[in-house]
Amino acid sequence: MANIILLSSEQGLTNFKNYKLAQIDGTKTQTLSDFYNEIEKALNLPDFEPDMDLLDGLLNDLSWIKQANIALYITHFDAFLAREKERKMVELLSLLDATAEDWKWLDDDDDIPKKNIKILIQHSERATAILEKEEIAFVTM
Repeated sequence: MANIILLSSEQGLTNFKNYKLAQIDGTKTQTLSDFYNEIEKALNLPDFEPDMDLLDGLLNDLSWIKQANIALYITHFDAFLAREKERKMVELLSLLDATAEDWKWLDDDDDIPKKNIKILIQHSERATAILEKEEIAFVTM
């Protein structure tokens, strides 16, 4: 299954009731700086400074989160990073997708507890268009 899931309705969230749900409101994250602030709160990121490389490192750790299943849920996608150049959003979505994929390939004998990460996006035409244009795999539920 793809790591990015477009939810056609809120009812789709019931499939993720056993997940730690970290919600990111697109209306509050119109810039990358805003996104960093919101994801820091949503995931309780330790020692976080607004930086894509640091975010990548923390998302590949997640040792402070006890749940094995984690869903990052982006609502109001039409406003999400709307004040940034589209390439910044694509870079971020690609990073989130790659991170979720990396967790699938973690060896069971590693010392780090394995995580199952999904990126949920409230359905929007903008999300569909960007994901299709950039050939980032996704499914719709």
